Amino acid sequence: MKESMSITSSTYASALLALPWDTPLEHWPDELIAALPRGISRHIVRFVGINRGIVAVKEIGVRTAHHEYKMLRELQRLGAPSVRPVAVITGRHPAIESYGELTAALVTEHLEFSLPYREIFSRDLTIEEAKKLIRALSVLLVRMHLLNFYWGDVSLSNTLFRRDADTYSAYLVDAETGEFQPNLSESRRLYDVDIARVNIIGELMDLQAGEHLDASIDVIALGSLVESSYLELWDELTAEEAVDASEYWRVSERIDRLNRLGFDVGELKVTKDAAKQTVRIRPVVVDPGHYRAELLSLTGLSVEEHQAQRLLSSIQAYQAVECAAHVGLTQAAHRWMTQEYEPTLAAVPSEMMGKLEPAQIFHEITDHRWYLSQERGEAVSLPEATESYVATVLPSRRYEARLLHAPHPQENLS
Repeated sequence: MKESMSITSSTYASALLALPWDTPLEHWPDELIAALPRGISRHIVRFVGINRGIVAVKEIGVRTAHHEYKMLRELQRLGAPSVRPVAVITGRHPAIESYGELTAALVTEHLEFSLPYREIFSRDLTIEEAKKLIRALSVLLVRMHLLNFYWGDVSLSNTLFRRDADTYSAYLVDAETGEFQPNLSESRRLYDVDIARVNIIGELMDLQAGEHLDASIDVIALGSLVESSYLELWDELTAEEAVDASEYWRVSERIDRLNRLGFDVGELKVTKDAAKQTVRIRPVVVDPGHYRAELLSLTGLSVEEHQAQRLLSSIQAYQAVECAAHVGLTQAAHRWMTQEYEPTLAAVPSEMMGKLEPAQIFHEITDHRWYLSQERGEAVSLPEATESYVATVLPSRRYEARLLHAPHPQENLS
């Protein structure tokens, strides 16, 4: 008796039922396929437009599909930066015998405003931009390890990147080999880091061979940056620090340092050694998203971490310049939203809003305002900077919400 087709999704079930699951993914009709940029994958993957948006469909074994779905669900529950799982499709039966056996399929949501690394490197990427991508991946790996999640296949290909002010934020895409552990050991962490280093060097060599990366760049040194960046951040977040008992201010300094890195310290372990007159401090609970959480509480805006840091700076500057001394930060944030942030975005033509995330557009307008002021030697108003940015900068930017391009037949997004 044949297994009946099963869709492990309630929200998306009606939209997914209409798709041709009795046909191999590589034979799905062009009118269903959204030509989004894709990375390299071991599996057949296609982006598909449905009435709820765009989803990525990956053909994969049943056990692996259920495992990856479970891992992504748990990562989402914990607030980790990763793609959102939609469904696992099993029990697929071929419409015609020549198709052969059909595997299960994993369905995930398309992450809007995200880019695979190959798409970013195709734009004449500088070495500084490449370093930003690798550092973003190292931050992602640290965040995964803080959750006791072993990735197992860390690479640029298994990561998506979103613009985050002057840098990037990284999101996990592929969790096939991932697993949660009660307490992730140091050896497993460092093995993950070594996998990342080796894979990234290989990917950079591939880019060099395809002339997407300057031949003079030392790809081994560049790829090894993921290891040094990871170790530096991990040590800052978890290392025990001994300070003189009379220097209690060092505790606050450690917390401030972690906050600047974008992490909140929920708990510290502090022990006092009376014999040596020293205090030992070690972060116990470290949560990412310090600035995101603060901005969300003030404005309701949910943005990337560095974007949040820049918007908070704008709010604080607005409070200092435009508000009376008695006006608190919460009230100033409300005024800033209604008098600066919302009017600025409203001045951007609606047909251009899909080019970048709203918070990224505002960030780039404030940067553009600074450059105009430097160029002219006088202050430039926010409306004037917005008009100039919309006229001279934004038209040349790509639509990154759902970046369409002609797909390469050998590329897929895992």
